[in-house]
This record gives sequence, structure tokens and C-alpha cells, in this order.
Amino acid sequence: MNDLAIHLTDENGKHLYEQIYEYIADEIREGKLLAGEKLPSTRSLADYLQVARSTVELAYEQLQSEGYIESVPYKGYYICRVEELYRIGNSANRAFGRKTSESGAAGNGIWGTGTAKGEETANRQGSDGMRRERKEGCEGMEPKAPSGAGRRFDIDFSPNAIDMSLFPFGTWRKITRDILSGDRKELFALGEARGDRSLRETVCRYLHASRGVNASPDQIVVGAGNDYLLLLLQYILGRDITAAFENPSYRRAFRIFSSFAARTVTVPSDENGIRVDGLLSSGANVAYVMPSRQFPTGTVMPIGRRTELLRWAGSAEDRYLVEDDYDSEFRYRGKPIPSLQSADTAGRVIYIGTFSKSVAPAIRISFMVLPEGLMEVYEKKCGFFASTVSRIDQTILNEFILSGAFERHLNRMRKAYREKHDLLLECLQPLLDRFRLSGEYAGLHVLLTTREPAGEEALLKRAAERGVRIYGLKEAALAPFETECATVLLGYGGLDQGKIREGIGRLNEVL
Repeated sequence: MNDLAIHLTDENGKHLYEQIYEYIADEIREGKLLAGEKLPSTRSLADYLQVARSTVELAYEQLQSEGYIESVPYKGYYICRVEELYRIGNSANRAFGRKTSESGAAGNGIWGTGTAKGEETANRQGSDGMRRERKEGCEGMEPKAPSGAGRRFDIDFSPNAIDMSLFPFGTWRKITRDILSGDRKELFALGEARGDRSLRETVCRYLHASRGVNASPDQIVVGAGNDYLLLLLQYILGRDITAAFENPSYRRAFRIFSSFAARTVTVPSDENGIRVDGLLSSGANVAYVMPSRQFPTGTVMPIGRRTELLRWAGSAEDRYLVEDDYDSEFRYRGKPIPSLQSADTAGRVIYIGTFSKSVAPAIRISFMVLPEGLMEVYEKKCGFFASTVSRIDQTILNEFILSGAFERHLNRMRKAYREKHDLLLECLQPLLDRFRLSGEYAGLHVLLTTREPAGEEALLKRAAERGVRIYGLKEAALAPFETECATVLLGYGGLDQGKIREGIGRLNEVL
């Protein structure tokens, strides 16, 4: 095809790659670029626009990560099939990644995010499976110890760990001292059940600017951790629901839903995420998804599958999607993937996020964005619950964000985690003739999959014998599944660079 007629400008404050990305995405959404069309090569488009080739490559990478385009080896980039996408987007003047002027209008600089039909049927979980799941007591990725348990692990590649040495203790201490030095008696009284209005307004602006979330502060509920917010759903959605999960997935959330839902089922997934044909055959009316980066597989759900999910949810009155956006702040190529909620025009997405990864786990401040249609249900059934987060902690976090300290902290964390990520990939190079790498360029863990048939337990045991703990994909399974090749998770957030280098060196000796 001919070069794209993109008009680049330096007057709108956007990076050049963002302008290229937005132009092509808009053309696809509006049906002007059709499925199967070939895009200009990065070199020819860069020459035409008179920009660096890396600028075009960055825009293409973002489009590819969101599922707008695909790369065909030795041929180039082609438009993906995203049926009915432009009709859904135009129905309410919303689109993936596009900010609107609704409540939560674009904020100022403090909100900057940096540069940053198969035929399988649902695997129903019977009552015996439920009892077994509860008995195991797994919480998220806190699996059974691998073979060799009892020995001391010198290096733990936990996918849950974060680097607490990066926490700005001095800034947090100063904000706390300033807040407590005055006679602010109101901070010691009970506040609003949904959380202090000031914090909800701040969170609302942050989510809109960074994740494209469209909501008002009245739709936000602040709670002490995701567990509490998920438990609120038993009152909001009721207990007579069938909740669907991918397999594998976040076991802690699965266990919470299993404690109150009438049924929980697992649904097949593929390289694009949870399969909608599986949802339909399962009879589920609630689906728990992590479209921006699925845990533990690291899959980014492309826009076509997101559209299918939204269509599924909007086709019946009692269907909802619970979107867990657990570590969207950490992406090392392009900008963050827009939230699923940002494209929801029917009020079917319940959005949940937390500050545990971006600030500190002990802060215990999470938030839930309810669709407007569920707010009356919340007020009636949950409005009398007192807030589970101290007003002092809410005020400290609010000031931490408003002062710009949160943005500086995020940028510092992104830089540090990217350095660890890049070092990890460098150290893994000798292993890549035997393992396939996936899940990189975002989050705090990567995945290694054997290129030949292998047993997962054997890999964990051999690593444990060298004092290194790694985590198997099957440890996050909600129901048994068999694969010929083994997959292990390597988290790097809680390790310093020396430990990463030493740990991968030991793994290279045994794997």
C-alpha cells in the first residue's frame, strides 16, 4: 500500500511515535484500513515521514501488542481482523486508548505515565474439585514448595516480590509528619464507606489519564486490598452466579470466588486469552480477566478478543467482566496497554486495581470502579459497611500522589525494573537454544518454556538442588492440565542485579 498520510506536529505535546500509533489505530477502528492490508515497511514510512526508523518501529510495536496489526516474518506488517470494532467504538465516541472529556477529565503533568473456535468445552469444577481447591489453600502464586523443600534457597525468583529498597521512605515520612502535626481531628473520625472523596477524585483522575478508565469518583470504592473488594461482589452480584476463570490464573481470586459463587468454572484460553466460545458453553455470567497482562502467562489480550468479550458481556443483562489490572504500571516498550473498561460502552466491566505493586504491599489500598448500573445495588447492600482503610493512610497516599512524589517514584521504579529486566534477558541468552522466552517487556516476571518435552517438577528440583527457587506454570493451575513441554516463571522484582546474575548462572548449569 502507499505511505500513510500522517501529519506529524510538535504542537500537541505528544511523542511522534504516539501520533503515528493513534493515526493508524483510528484508521483501523473507523474501517479505513481493512483486515489483511499491508502496512508500509518501517524503513519506507520513516523515510516518508522524515523521522527515525526506531520511532516507526515503536509505534508498530505498540499496535502489535494491542492486536491491531501482526508481523509476518520476511513479509511485513498486516492489519488484523477486528470485526465490528469500529461500530462498537463509534457508538459512544469511545475507543481503546482514547481519552474523553467525561468525568475524570485529563489531568495535568502529575498523571504522566512516562515513556512509556476451537471445539473445547468449559472444564466445570465439581464440588469435589471445590473442596480440593479450598483444602490446598493456595493464595495467588504461593504454590507448594518444589521438590527439595526444606533446603535453604539462596535466590528466590518469586514473581510476586517487589524491590522495597526503592520505596521513598523519607518522602513518605515527611508527608506523614506534616499531616499528623496539625490538629486534624477529622482524620480520626469515620469517613465515607467508599473512601474519602478527595482520594477517590485523585484516583479517578489518575486512572483516566494513565489507563483510559471512564468513571466518576462516585463509582470508585476504596478498600483494604483486592480480597476485600472481591468479597464485596458477593453482595453486589449475588451468590447465584457462575464465575469463569482462565486456566491457569490467579488462584487467590479463584479461591475467593469459590467461597461464595454458586459455581466456578475454568474456560479454555489460547494465545489471545480467554476464549469466548468457552464462556458461552460454560454458562458463566461473570468472567474474571486480566487483559492488559494475564497472570501468570503474561498474555496481552488483543483488541479483537477484547471486542468479543465486551460483546459477550453486553448480550445479557446479568453478565459482567471483572478486570484485574494488577501491574499495568510496568511496561518497558511503548505505552501502557489501555484498560478494557475504557472501551466499555454498556456498563459491563468492573475494574479493580491496587497500589500494592506500585507503592508497597503493606499500604493495603486498592480500588474498584463499578459500572453506574451497579451503584444503586452497592448503596443498598454495601453502603452501610465502614471503610476498611484508615483515613490517615488515605490522606497520606492522596498527598503522595498530588505532590508529584508518586510519579517520581513510578519513574524510578520503572527505570530500576527495566535495568533488571534487560539484565535478566541478557543472562538468559545461553538458555534460549533449549528454552523459549515469553512474557517479556512488561510486568515483573518472564516465562521460559522448554523446546523439547520435559517434566516441570524435574526442573524445579534441579534448580532447588542449586539453592535457586523457580516457579512452575502448573503451580498456578485451577484445574489439572497436561503439556509436553514445561514452563517456569522467573520473577526479578525483588532481586538485585548481583542475585539475578548469580541465579541465572546457577540455572544455566542445571537446566
